[in-house]
Amino acid sequence: MGKTGVTGIRRIINAAGYSWLGLKAAYKHESAFRQEVWLAAVLIPLGLFLGQEWTDKAVLISSVLLVLIVELLNSGIEAVVDRIGDEPHKLSGRAKDMGSAAVLIALIIAAIVWIAVLVDNPPVIG
Repeated sequence: MGKTGVTGIRRIINAAGYSWLGLKAAYKHESAFRQEVWLAAVLIPLGLFLGQEWTDKAVLISSVLLVLIVELLNSGIEAVVDRIGDEPHKLSGRAKDMGSAAVLIALIIAAIVWIAVLVDNPPVIG
């Protein structure tokens, strides 16, 4: 895409539209992103319920959103690599593997955050 020369509020509106298109494309074409969106749909309300302080709620929710961000970046990398060609190449494989590793690390971070918050503030049931 070339530069449009659009500035101000129109630029912000256009950027929001492109972001929405990116979210829709990821949801339509990436099964891992769909799974993580549904996981987020469960974990975000749960984080609001389980977090005792606003900081707890924020870190629980942010850790889930981090996974979505990294998955979007990974999907973008995969799309660019696939656009270049289907033939196996060590650099293409390395790029895809690194993107996958980034998603794994984001998932580990989310698990650590959830465990730490819940250990420090066990839910009171009853």
